[in-house]
Amino acid sequence: MSTLNPEPLWRPDPQRIARAQVTRFQTWAAERHGAPSTGGYPALHRWSVDELETFWTAVTEWFDVRFSTPYARVLGDRSMPGAQWFAGATLNYAEHALRAATTRADEPALLYVDETHEPQPVTWGDLRRQVGSLAAELRALGVRPGDRVSGYLPNIPQAVVALLATAAVGGVWTSCAPDFGARSVLDRFQQVEPVVLFTVDGYRYGGKEHDRRDVVAELRRELPTLRAVVHIPLLGTEGPEGALEWSALTTANEEPVFEPVPFDHPLWVLYSSGTTGLPKAIVQSQGGILVEHLKQLGLHCDLGPDDRFFWYTSTGWMMWNFLVSGLLTGTTIVLYDGSPGYPDTAAQWRIAERTGATLYGTSAAYVMACRKAGVHPSRDFDLSTVQCVATTGSPLPPDGFRWLHDEVRDDLWIASVSGGTDVCSCFAGAVPTLPVHTGELQAPGLGTDLQSWDADGHPVIDEVGELVVTNPMPSMPVRFWNDPDGSRYHDSYFDTYPGVWRHGDWITVTSRGSVVIHGRSDSTLNRQGVRMGSADIYEVVERLPEIKESLVIGIEQPDGGYWMPLFVHLAPGAALDEALLGRIKQAIREQLSPRHVPDEVIEVPGVPHTLTGKRIEVPVKRLLQGTPLEKAVNPGSIDNLDLLHFYEELARNRT
Repeated sequence: MSTLNPEPLWRPDPQRIARAQVTRFQTWAAERHGAPSTGGYPALHRWSVDELETFWTAVTEWFDVRFSTPYARVLGDRSMPGAQWFAGATLNYAEHALRAATTRADEPALLYVDETHEPQPVTWGDLRRQVGSLAAELRALGVRPGDRVSGYLPNIPQAVVALLATAAVGGVWTSCAPDFGARSVLDRFQQVEPVVLFTVDGYRYGGKEHDRRDVVAELRRELPTLRAVVHIPLLGTEGPEGALEWSALTTANEEPVFEPVPFDHPLWVLYSSGTTGLPKAIVQSQGGILVEHLKQLGLHCDLGPDDRFFWYTSTGWMMWNFLVSGLLTGTTIVLYDGSPGYPDTAAQWRIAERTGATLYGTSAAYVMACRKAGVHPSRDFDLSTVQCVATTGSPLPPDGFRWLHDEVRDDLWIASVSGGTDVCSCFAGAVPTLPVHTGELQAPGLGTDLQSWDADGHPVIDEVGELVVTNPMPSMPVRFWNDPDGSRYHDSYFDTYPGVWRHGDWITVTSRGSVVIHGRSDSTLNRQGVRMGSADIYEVVERLPEIKESLVIGIEQPDGGYWMPLFVHLAPGAALDEALLGRIKQAIREQLSPRHVPDEVIEVPGVPHTLTGKRIEVPVKRLLQGTPLEKAVNPGSIDNLDLLHFYEELARNRT
């Protein structure tokens, strides 16, 4: 693996390395905390996992984390699950997110962009004032520390204000995007029993208005714990009876009052995709998210007050929470509410240009869609401010790296990152001081002892293994909601290797320290003992211009056989004829492995995804094995349930 791409696609120049915050942090930590002064990032990473408590002490000092009451020790019980971070400390996430308002009140904290693509600023001073006003109103409504506050909101400034006001009072934030249907929202919100619901009357997407007032009415009926509903008239309609108006709650000139809460006090609840059963309600802490995001955004993404941070996301995906945390580093964050491809595929590049984004984050799928559509970002847009393009959601194929390098700029830092909702952060990805090799993530994150393990629990290098993390991270869940004995939490990550986090991805850690992600290990393709991740298949197949998207499933047969179909969603005008079939099989045979040539190639009307855009492999596998639809998948978690009927019918016809 390490010899596949001996020459890097990109190297940071000496000036970039010298001015990177992680370089300055290493020099400072060497003087103050005994970090290695030489050896660059690899030496710093080794120190950060070997001296875990010292490293996190250094992070809190470097970023001036303000503890209202001091901690007794950095790490008490370090066993997983249940590691105790900064016991005795109190602090407040929102206080840190709004610190820049004291010195930069008139500068933009937020740049809001809708489908007109015209940025609208919200200053630091105005953001702080609105948060102060809303926090006072939440307290007046009886919201106390630990109470849940929910948002059925698009990616708009009001959502950021509501999150920060909730955190300021010690409440627990949780949100869903308004393209989620009522059942999907209730599967999430009913678990946590919110006392306040912030909602819009609808949203705009793809040039159309989508009225959600009926869904809001259903949410109000089905959430009996609600004490108040706050109406945001995004489409200009009057609020429903009994609802409070957003404007009435946010116009006072109030200084925010920040409730000091314990380090492990819940900040928000995020939800797993939940393709079967109810979504896991993942609880992360105010302190854990604060220090992890300061590390990730400040040291890894190299963000600071001069930057503008744009990531295409919705409020239903952890990347929205990660984006909001850009405020912690004093960075201006860009909120885009709309279709990623409206009015044309190049939409996100236009937004990056118009907002002066310095770090632009998107999905690997969007990059590949731009490549297929013949988009030319640097030809058509001024992207001179963009220093880094980051991708997540799925592994960025090598062709995606090359396309960004060729079509954006040859001196472009390309950061493919991989993490999870489970930690609301990255296990591996961006390092501003390391080279970028095609198809590889630069390195594991600081403080994260990321390893690749074989089935016996032994670390392997330059071989495919399970992604594990052998030491605790501050942003690991403090618990799951409604999991009183912790069994669901334990079974989700610690069942395979006791005391070690197993994430469920196949990875290779290369001998040069980079990381390659191969896809989910629970949907591995195992042919004649040779394992391969589905992402490897997608990368090869979707290079063909006729293939819009694909889905590959490996199914163990009762007779001991193994059936591996490849489902293809064709581009408009393409036909699955013998010539295309031959080219699909030839590409897999020559570029991957003859053993992984599919048994059948089947044209499908579309590939189903979770609501956050991930292909659903395991539920389709269950359907093809004969599991009834209602047991194979949680219908509320799928973007287009009708697509699953195709696979259900296929399974029926095969029996």
